Amino acid sequence: MSALTLPGLYIHVPFCRTKCPYCDFYSCADLQLVNKFAAALEQELLLYCTSFPAIDTVYLGGGTPTVLPDNVLAALMTMMHKHIAVVPDSEITIEANPNDVNPERLTNLRSLGFNRLSLGVQSFDDKVLRFLGRRHTADEARLAIKQARLAGFDNISLDFMYGIPGQKHEDWFATLGEALSFSPEHLSCYQLTIKEETPFFARVEKGEIEPCADEEQAELFMATSAFLEENGYSHYEVSNFCRAENFEARHNRKYWEHVPYLGVGPSAHSFDGRRRWWNAKSVEEYVEKLLRGMGSAEKTHHADFLPLEGCEELTNDQLRSEALMLGLRTRRGIALDSLLDNQAAMKNIEKIQAEGLVTIAGNRVRPTTRGMLLADSLAAFF
Repeated sequence: MSALTLPGLYIHVPFCRTKCPYCDFYSCADLQLVNKFAAALEQELLLYCTSFPAIDTVYLGGGTPTVLPDNVLAALMTMMHKHIAVVPDSEITIEANPNDVNPERLTNLRSLGFNRLSLGVQSFDDKVLRFLGRRHTADEARLAIKQARLAGFDNISLDFMYGIPGQKHEDWFATLGEALSFSPEHLSCYQLTIKEETPFFARVEKGEIEPCADEEQAELFMATSAFLEENGYSHYEVSNFCRAENFEARHNRKYWEHVPYLGVGPSAHSFDGRRRWWNAKSVEEYVEKLLRGMGSAEKTHHADFLPLEGCEELTNDQLRSEALMLGLRTRRGIALDSLLDNQAAMKNIEKIQAEGLVTIAGNRVRPTTRGMLLADSLAAFF
């Protein structure tokens, strides 16, 4: 397998000190199971080390990976290198909360091999941070970025959220302008989406929060893209911007381009090119199943000792549909020749091109900014 198609490794760290009211990712605030989680994680890596022997991207996400003590993070990195070959020049990312880091911790993260830092800033407005339930302040975020630079991080991604109820447009663009003053290599800008089973959803149901209207969200999306493009950032995926092509999120590109990836940890998803599987959303179940099978390679490969919640085998049609849907989320788009045997798709291309949703250059059908705004429905035209 070439370096361009090597799998990636995602490690889901399912712990947070506090739970943000908009977040529907799996996490828990009880840190008592951290050591057992680490032991179970090693067992899961052992299960897959033959089918995923080498990788070129690593992503520690969550949850909040930086709630783990330094010695646990060191243990995770040691076991990863022990069981899976991480090729030279791999992208190794860790997500961090701004007030979890300081100069000593950041230097330690660099020494552990992390060469990309994703900071969950969300806003430089303290009122917005309080509304979002974040446990850091704007000043702590500013300091964390400066300290990360001093610690040697030369690939920093900053996460931001917009479309906040009551947020003025000028306040959002003030945050973006300040973000650019730090010259980050990468920016992720997400619209606030109110998901079911979150505290924000319950507040919307009670009439306590009025979500940002769709028309306003669309206007903000287009204006955000234009602002960042004017300032030298490429809008290469629906929510993602980079200062140069080599700063695109290499790990996330694997998801968008259907490259295999291994996900370990509670709720993590994996894909081998045909089959997808995902783990149970429970630290307790994850730990119990994996540690119960310790000591026997034969046992640990038995379904009773896997922390799986489900799996699916994708048909050729499903793979094509997914490749289409994911490809149209990115500026790279999709290969025109992949549509040639689809008469309905070919008939619609001229129509959506006339509507300004895609462009055709050479053998590529690429979404415009407006096309990326409608990415979830754009694939339906094909």
